[in-house]
Amino acid sequence: MFDTLWDVVIVGAGPAGLASAIYTGRSNLNTLVLDSMFPGGQLLITEMIENYPGFPEPMAGFELSDRMKKQAEKFGAVIKSGYSVSKVDLDGDIFVLKLESGGELKAKTVIWAAGSTPRKLGVPGEAEFLGRGVSYCAVCDGALFKGRDVAVVGGGDSALEEALYLTKFANKVYLIHRRDKFRAVPIVQERVKANEKIEPILNKVVESINGEQFVESLTLKDTVTGKKSEQKVDGIFIFIGSEPNTAPIAHLVELDDRGYILTDDEMKTATPGLFAAGDTRKKPLKQVITAAADGAVAAMSASKYLEEKE
Repeated sequence: MFDTLWDVVIVGAGPAGLASAIYTGRSNLNTLVLDSMFPGGQLLITEMIENYPGFPEPMAGFELSDRMKKQAEKFGAVIKSGYSVSKVDLDGDIFVLKLESGGELKAKTVIWAAGSTPRKLGVPGEAEFLGRGVSYCAVCDGALFKGRDVAVVGGGDSALEEALYLTKFANKVYLIHRRDKFRAVPIVQERVKANEKIEPILNKVVESINGEQFVESLTLKDTVTGKKSEQKVDGIFIFIGSEPNTAPIAHLVELDDRGYILTDDEMKTATPGLFAAGDTRKKPLKQVITAAADGAVAAMSASKYLEEKE
């Protein structure tokens, strides 16, 4: 792995990275895929996918990611887990990827598909109670709250879908949103309204997360009146968006004011040979299908780039 000059190194093994690997593999490009955790990305913390074309029946996120992984490997891609890239530099026209664990990799092209990480509330108690009642993944931790009362913070699709998932375990789910209405698609909002276990708490923000050893309550502030109140819960699940993982290549690309990578329609960045795909780039819709599409385009752009150089 370390002694090879790869045609393409793909950073991130979510839908964008795996789709890229399928296409680069089919183009006979020597392909390495790196992921800091396990292949799948956000799919691994998504219970069911019901809007991916070709699958009329809902499919578990981990199953879809496993199929993508096997398909990429079928076409020759090498996939390695547990490797985080700390920085990407250029040595002439060769990319040098420095790993947090030590060592370097070299590649003729790079597809950055590192995705994003959950945005934090930034309130007292959030960091202190992480793993002790504070979570960013309902699929990961929901079963720990069987028969208990929990809160979900957020108003988009992810927040409402995770709230619905938590009703499988929790006794009560308080759905807290800073505005007077949710932003999720209508069909998801209807499901939430029909679920007796979910209680919306609108026009409220979390001021602090409180407890002794574990989460015991939330201090809420009314966004209209400013009045504060206490809500007893055993856990809080936070879904208020995400931050793009762009730091290792920030010096090589152009970013928007939120830190997302700016690309053209061919997934090209400001640096020739460096492409971006998936949730790490600026785009109007972040879904599995758009991530996979980005990956396919980035792969073909990388292939074209190498052909033109040769």
